[in-house]
Amino acid sequence: MSQSIELESRVPSEYTGKRFDQIVALLFPEYSRSRLTQWIKEGAILVDGKVLKPREKMYGGENIKVSAVVEDMEIHEPEEMDLDIIYEDDDILVVNKPAGLVVHPAVGNRTGTLLNGLLFHFPDIAQVPRAGIVHRLDMDTTGLMVVAKTIQAQLDLVGQLQDRSMGREYEAITNGVMTGGGCVEEAMGRHATNRLKMAVVSIGKEAVTHYRLLEKFRAHTHIRLKLETGRTHQIRVHMAHINYPLVGDQTYGGRARLPKGIEEDTIEALRGFKRQALHAKKLELWHPGTGEQISWEVPLPEDFEKLLAVLQQDAKGHEEY
Repeated sequence: MSQSIELESRVPSEYTGKRFDQIVALLFPEYSRSRLTQWIKEGAILVDGKVLKPREKMYGGENIKVSAVVEDMEIHEPEEMDLDIIYEDDDILVVNKPAGLVVHPAVGNRTGTLLNGLLFHFPDIAQVPRAGIVHRLDMDTTGLMVVAKTIQAQLDLVGQLQDRSMGREYEAITNGVMTGGGCVEEAMGRHATNRLKMAVVSIGKEAVTHYRLLEKFRAHTHIRLKLETGRTHQIRVHMAHINYPLVGDQTYGGRARLPKGIEEDTIEALRGFKRQALHAKKLELWHPGTGEQISWEVPLPEDFEKLLAVLQQDAKGHEEY
């Protein structure tokens, strides 16, 4: 099966001087660069009604129209799995992702991903790019994700991510005791030497993370975070950058911080927490079908709650706290 799509957008003035293929990737980020480039070469993307080469420069104000066909995602197999779907209608579904579940197939993870499960749960989602996935959570991050069930819904949700009208709030446990909340505004990009990691870099993409304190312990802090942007590993990198890395973060966390006189069971709980202590707790968006603003909130996962309980007990047991 396949589905015809019709998209249209005008080139913003701030994109003046950029290449045609670069601008198309910015205007329609829900489609891969390779797919968009192929459509340009096939003449499926027109500029003011004309076929242009991918590398031609834009001046701003041009009208870009896409008339293309999206084929089903045949390379990904549907797989039956127990998805924790907390909301679903004809346009979207919202899932509470567990730790350990990869969102999208990649090298080394071709099966057993959320995408495979979505294809089994709703086969028609194969007609939507990336099976409707518009934002991701890291494999070991838990919590809420919204998935589009139609191309129209996907375009709407991507737009909300771009204009920052979609609200995403997280809870985390950091190493170190914070004195107050704040905001990290540090651009991010690929790490200079380790391409599997992200980092704060001077010429990176804008990244903004707000955070506030929920509870302080002897050597850790329970915080709530709100994202303005959605860069890869954003919360993990930003918290590590200000020297409050997330507990359990195997990539950015460094060594565990242990207070004096800590009990053995507390040490065991901290060192045994082998994933980043990060949970996508609240999601708020404008429904792409009805235009209504709706939100969902899910409880913290069991392992996160248990770790909080251990830290609370440790704090109560020491008078100097």
